[in-house]
Amino acid sequence: MFESVREDLRTTLDEIRAAGLHKPERVIGTPQNAAVAVTSGGAPGEVLNFCANNYLGLADHPEVVAAAKEALDRWGYGMASVRFICGTQEVHKELEARLSSFLGQEDTILYSSCFDANGGVFETLLGAEDAVISDALNHASIIDGIRLSKARRLRYANRDLAELETRLKESQDARRRLIVTDGVFSMDGYVAPLAEICDLADRYDAMVMVDDSHAVGFVGPGGRGTPELHGVMDRVDIITGTLGKALGGASGGYVAARAEIVELLRQRSRPYLFSNSLAPVIAAASLKVLDLLESADDLRERLAANTALFRTAMTGAGFEILPGDHAIAPVMIGDAAEAAKMAELLLERGVYVIGFSYPVVPLGAARIRVQLSAAHSTADVERAVAAFVDARAALGAGAGAAVGTAAGTPAG
Repeated sequence: MFESVREDLRTTLDEIRAAGLHKPERVIGTPQNAAVAVTSGGAPGEVLNFCANNYLGLADHPEVVAAAKEALDRWGYGMASVRFICGTQEVHKELEARLSSFLGQEDTILYSSCFDANGGVFETLLGAEDAVISDALNHASIIDGIRLSKARRLRYANRDLAELETRLKESQDARRRLIVTDGVFSMDGYVAPLAEICDLADRYDAMVMVDDSHAVGFVGPGGRGTPELHGVMDRVDIITGTLGKALGGASGGYVAARAEIVELLRQRSRPYLFSNSLAPVIAAASLKVLDLLESADDLRERLAANTALFRTAMTGAGFEILPGDHAIAPVMIGDAAEAAKMAELLLERGVYVIGFSYPVVPLGAARIRVQLSAAHSTADVERAVAAFVDARAALGAGAGAAVGTAAGTPAG
């Protein structure tokens, strides 16, 4: 049987490659940092990494690494259990309490990833008599989580408050309504208008859920994410997020929410009940990260300065960067194959970035998503801009003319 399936799969894979949509995995031979050594794909040894979620540069921070080493000795390597059997250590409860305090929520529950956290919320809280209203550009984990529930599904265009209000009016017969949005949209770097969303939620008696994976740690005055940025920390009912980006970059996710919501998730959320506990070494290292965040204003300021420098310099060099001030700075290319080629040319010039294309972004909206870090120096950022200019020239006048003319990308 598989021989016939094999040919079908090979045909599909050939079509993916022919369309310029194949996503090879480059191999790194060093810890994650501003510069890494790529050991595959024709890289020239050590290159500058401008595509990691390592926003604050904590992935290889010496104090975080030391905390992880100490945790291995104190707590062991793994739990070999789910939480409700024999998989809960003091370090898990301490991390949940610290996250609750940091995010201004009543309680927190840990998951093995934010994908699992988003996968476990909707089915638990919403039934057939309920409605979930989702931003059209929400992360895939939210989309998949909604699919698992029996709730009525409504969608509104990205950050379109008028359409959101229409959906709220259309669903007034629902028992419960939940508005769900990314805090920061990962492909565009756009920030959700949370204050206005909360106003609509109050007007139409709906709950609000925010996936703040690309914000917690560095967005907002104290790094508490988009609810803090917009002054609505006490008005958001559910916050999901990850430990795998600004908070050290390892793995793990969480739901921080009203106490009753978290308690129900502990009783009925399938990804929580049927997945191994978060490794204690990650929990302990994440506690150290939260310690560091209390005095991380300098890191947040450096990240903001690097972001502003890159966006200004690239715009001045004639590249199209989606507007905003987030550390996600998408360089719009348009054509998928050209974006992939541009990424290869940049790697040859010592800058590690990735071309994003369909189905990760809409057809015709291929881009190179640059992500700045506090670990980058001013010289690193300037070198990256120079590499972009040189790589565009190497593409040739014909191909290079398409750079910065992506179609189908939301404005704003």
